[in-house]
Amino acid sequence: MQLKIMPKKKRLSAGRVPLILFLCQMISALDVPLDLVQPPTIIQQSPKDYIIDPRENIVIQCEAKGKPPPSFSWTRNGTHFDIDKDPLVTMKTGSGTLVINIMSEGKAETYEGVYQCTARNERGAAISNNIVVRPSRSPLWTKEKLEPITLRSGQSLVLPCRPPIGLPPAIIFWMDNSFQRLPQSERVSQGLNGDLYFSNVLPEDSREDYICYARFNHTQTIQQKQPISVKVILAKSNRERPPTFLTPEGNASNKEELRGNVLSLECIAEGLPTPIIYWIKEDGTLPINRTFYRNFQKTLQIIQVSEADSGKYQCIAKNALGVIHHTISVTVKAAPYWIMAPQNLVLSPGEDGALICRANGNPKPRISWLSNGVPIEIAPDDPSRKISGDTIIFSSVQERSSAVYQCNASNEYGYLLGNAFVNVLAEPPRILTSANTLYQVIANRPALLDCAFFGSPLPTIEWFKGTKGSALREDTYVLHENGTLEIPVAQKDSTGTYTCVARNKLGMAKNEVHLEIKDPTRIIKQPEYAVVQRGSTVSFECKVKHDHTLIPTVIWLKDNGELPSDGRFTIDKDHLVVADVSDNDGGTYTCVANTTLDNVSASAVLSVVDVPNPPFDLELTDQLDKSVQLSWTPGDDNNSPITKFIIEYEDAMHEAGLWRHQTEVPGTQTTAQLKLSPYVNYSFRVMAENSLGRSLPSEASEQYLTKAAEPDKNPMTVEGLGSEPDNLVITWQPLNGFESNGPGLQYKVSWRQKDGDDEWTSVVVANVSKYIVSGTPTFVPYLIKVQALNDVGFAPEPAVVMGHSGEDLPMVAPGNVHVTVVNSTLAEVHWDPVPLKSVRGHLQGYRIYYWTDQNSSKRNRRHIEKKILTFQGSKTHGMLPGLEPFSHYTLNIRVINGKGEGPASPDRVFHTPEGVPSAPSSLKIVNPTLDSLTLEWDPPSHPNGILTEYTLKYQPINSTHELGPLVDLKIPANKTRWTLKNLNFSTRYKFYFYAQTSAGSGSQITEEAVTTVDEGKMAMASRQVDIATQGWFIGLMCAVALLILILLIVCFIRRNKGGKYPVKEKEDAHADPEIQPMKEDDGTFGEYSDAEDHKPLKKGSRTPSDRTVKKEDSDDSLVDYGEGVNGQFNEDGSFIGQYSGKKEKEPAEGNESSEAPSPVNAMNSFV
Repeated sequence: MQLKIMPKKKRLSAGRVPLILFLCQMISALDVPLDLVQPPTIIQQSPKDYIIDPRENIVIQCEAKGKPPPSFSWTRNGTHFDIDKDPLVTMKTGSGTLVINIMSEGKAETYEGVYQCTARNERGAAISNNIVVRPSRSPLWTKEKLEPITLRSGQSLVLPCRPPIGLPPAIIFWMDNSFQRLPQSERVSQGLNGDLYFSNVLPEDSREDYICYARFNHTQTIQQKQPISVKVILAKSNRERPPTFLTPEGNASNKEELRGNVLSLECIAEGLPTPIIYWIKEDGTLPINRTFYRNFQKTLQIIQVSEADSGKYQCIAKNALGVIHHTISVTVKAAPYWIMAPQNLVLSPGEDGALICRANGNPKPRISWLSNGVPIEIAPDDPSRKISGDTIIFSSVQERSSAVYQCNASNEYGYLLGNAFVNVLAEPPRILTSANTLYQVIANRPALLDCAFFGSPLPTIEWFKGTKGSALREDTYVLHENGTLEIPVAQKDSTGTYTCVARNKLGMAKNEVHLEIKDPTRIIKQPEYAVVQRGSTVSFECKVKHDHTLIPTVIWLKDNGELPSDGRFTIDKDHLVVADVSDNDGGTYTCVANTTLDNVSASAVLSVVDVPNPPFDLELTDQLDKSVQLSWTPGDDNNSPITKFIIEYEDAMHEAGLWRHQTEVPGTQTTAQLKLSPYVNYSFRVMAENSLGRSLPSEASEQYLTKAAEPDKNPMTVEGLGSEPDNLVITWQPLNGFESNGPGLQYKVSWRQKDGDDEWTSVVVANVSKYIVSGTPTFVPYLIKVQALNDVGFAPEPAVVMGHSGEDLPMVAPGNVHVTVVNSTLAEVHWDPVPLKSVRGHLQGYRIYYWTDQNSSKRNRRHIEKKILTFQGSKTHGMLPGLEPFSHYTLNIRVINGKGEGPASPDRVFHTPEGVPSAPSSLKIVNPTLDSLTLEWDPPSHPNGILTEYTLKYQPINSTHELGPLVDLKIPANKTRWTLKNLNFSTRYKFYFYAQTSAGSGSQITEEAVTTVDEGKMAMASRQVDIATQGWFIGLMCAVALLILILLIVCFIRRNKGGKYPVKEKEDAHADPEIQPMKEDDGTFGEYSDAEDHKPLKKGSRTPSDRTVKKEDSDDSLVDYGEGVNGQFNEDGSFIGQYSGKKEKEPAEGNESSEAPSPVNAMNSFV
């Protein structure tokens, strides 16, 4: 069966039936092709209320279409308008539009009236609306003399505007002589009628140029009222009063508005203080999305008003003294509006049809019909039609039934006029869509294939796919009433050729179209949200994938608009780069990829952050003597929340230009209560801080000078010290200007002896920091106080501190000095303290001077260099470290105070015993032979006693670093050369050499040397070369080498598993318990280098490259001890720290290698 297509689109059932589109005769969506006979249709006309500019020609539009082309005629004010009789009026060719030439002559007022156009041909007549033509008017204000207005502050005032009545009505605004708009507020505002309302006046409202202006937009002219002068006299006291309404008057009023317009309700009240206006709807709520408040809430506006907005609205005016109400009853009326406008009707002979005209309004509109512009009651009779209220029913129409019908719906607020024709035609089907149209659609989107058609009677439509012509029977298709085939979700297999077939009883027509399905465009890499700091560079990426047959274009938008035309914005392939980002660059950036078939977009937000902008509008309020409130307006936080505000102050009186920290407040706070000091000329500034840093400072606030007051604190750091034996110098840290609290800052200095009965002696001095009291006894305690004062008064009573008059040199030397020698480098000294009165000052301690007169061993006079040790406080003993052994010392002791040293005690002499000597100054090996080596040395630089003998120890070292047996020799103390004989040839020896005194052995010095090679054995080895060239010998050597290699591998594996190397065993056999060479760092056995390298030992040797050994300097130093000049001691005089010297490590007879044995060295040992 065939499916009929109803006005709503309908999905086909799943049955195996052809998809057929049947359009009923009443569907009006079809346009009659212009090559077919049809009645006229008005397609363009001037508005019903047509206000013209009187300075330009009048153009009244009327355009229509029809077949044959219609002719036009006009009526004016209800009678025929004969344009041929008026030379100023012409009609455009092929059109009904009138052009009235008033620019050359004539006046616009002459052509004012109601015009109507009629378009007529053989099939009927269409008419236009009644077009009311009126010229715009912008009249001048009438001349009037305006008296100046004088009133007292606090009174209400209304300045009338009363503009001249213009067409269209003027737009009103108030300005001054300089064409600057007058500021308006809750107190001062302009009403809907143009008047200027003052709820209460202030002295600053006085001016002589209150001017009301009227702007007539149609003629682009502005008219000006005479200026109004207002003078406000400041009243002694403004009596507050409750609100009263200036407009509207009374407690209630009515308002009528038409549907679709803007409802504007206004309430303006006067009172003191200024009232605030609120709005409510008594019997409902205000519509959320259509309600707006204007003019500081004095005007309530509801847009697109409807009958549902009728009701009672209440405005409420309120101030501190009372509340008043005004109720406005709103009635919404409606001019006629269409519910169903009449539609053109195409019928074939013998068919039935209907024209429907339905409208609504308030009050209900009256419906009337016209036929070809004539009331249907007096129009020629047509037996095929029947009128039933808002419907005309047609039955079995014939060609003569063709006509244009007009429906007029009218009430007291307006009218609607609709033209609809009935065209009786007998036409076979025709398809209006172009043949072989190609449709390209993105996959998974709807595909709409057009089949615009016409025929009378209306044809049925079938769609086929493919060349075989199979009818579409799938349920995946939708057929629309206009013949369009819809594929809701087009897939790749939807590609192909589709055929549309239209049939009626007069014939058939068909048309082919083609469909291609394309891959969708996709953004595979979208731009991402970015947060950057001002001045940096940001990049957004946008990668696009598209169908290969489509060419995309990619554009970038900012906030849905074009990118700024700025060189900082660059687009490079898939990237948008913004350099030197500024605040204005923040926003939403969108990448849009367009093809001819689709477009996709992706957006990212750029947030530009930076340190905040400085705060502004600093204001000081609540100004008291010792506090003030500072408020400010925060600057832009630049997209990073403000965490805190820092407040600084400047004291312009005392420290101009220097800003100091006052306080900090959280970032949510914009006021701060600041504590103030007296007599400071304050200015404040505020800085804002966020996570990126601190803003620039704000502009400085106004200055605020606090009242003077007496000082609230006294000077700090008061001291009394004498600079001479007979004076007392009193010093203090003076107050700064900020702390002075007032003008005339001075100090009252008071003093008296601590142990006497004297009264306080006082003196007032200027703003200085010291005062000298002369003629005082030597080193006497004084009580001291310093009090600040200024012109207002004294500071609080100051604290009393103790000081002393000047010191003098001590008079007595310490007695009973005796020395106890502890060892060869340390002695202990004891003495009796001096009487405190003889110190004549602060006892700082005792100072020991000591020196060596001569060396006990050499008895030669040396340069006397005195050394000093100071012991603080009242100590009576101390230690003298770092002494030279076997020396003659002299010392004395002096007491010290702040002035200096007292007399010296009698000299005391003591001797230090012998000590161990230092290492010999040098050691050299000379004249090496096959079996002998000669040693030469220099005695120790510090024998520290009488040398008794030298000890020489030596041992051989083989090529594997093994140490041989240790040989010990004693050499007389008077020798400096010694020859060792019967040594092995070509052998390295290690030597250990040190001196001895009766106190023991000194530090050792080491050296290495090698005996020469035996040339005879070298020649014998040369003669054996010929044997080595024999084949049997070479084979034997190879076997031996292979065996050795196997043994070495076994040893190597065993060594890695922790086995001991044989060298250790050999060294243990030659161990000497007295002398063990040690590593300098941890005391383990020394490590030796390869014997073939003839290098000194890696550790344990101090031999320089020239094979001489330098004298080791002593590590003893007086700097390590005592305090004062040369040293530091504990309370009991014992020496602080370690006193020791570094000594050469003792030799060791063996060494356990820390490394795996080398195969080369192993081979050398074997040979």
